Amino acid sequence: MALVPGCLALLPEYSSLDDPVDELRAACLAAVAWLGEDVRVIAGAQGARVAAALLAEVGTAPVSSGEAAHLIVGNGSARRSERAPGHLDPRAAGFDDVLGKALATPDPDALGAIDLGLADELWADVGPIVEAADLLRSVRTVAVDYDDDPYGVRYWVARWE
Repeated sequence: MALVPGCLALLPEYSSLDDPVDELRAACLAAVAWLGEDVRVIAGAQGARVAAALLAEVGTAPVSSGEAAHLIVGNGSARRSERAPGHLDPRAAGFDDVLGKALATPDPDALGAIDLGLADELWADVGPIVEAADLLRSVRTVAVDYDDDPYGVRYWVARWE
């Protein structure tokens, strides 16, 4: 199972000669490739577009039935700085700290208890993360490959085994 953000800059139509999210892109592609060929996507509409693009780039497509690894698409707040898409909200850092710890532990109960109203106010795309929380109950190994907030948006790339 892996988590990648629904960052639109990862879509091919937003690529350019100078990739503004090259580290994030590399981490996402490595995590998606690590999942193998049969991947079920848990994402909202924007996240599904990003997942499809990443899967296509590694040479696979999402499946809807049978045994499959899970690709979760979601991210933390988009209000971490003055230049963030949602502008600065002082609650964003604390929200993201709790979310990041719950992802890295992992703590399915904490993920399932995320305040979705606050998440909406902070422009955090956590619905898919909350939806997938119970899948993390049997996780033994966690690798967080990316944890940063470029452009004031908190992104994680994580793999769970």
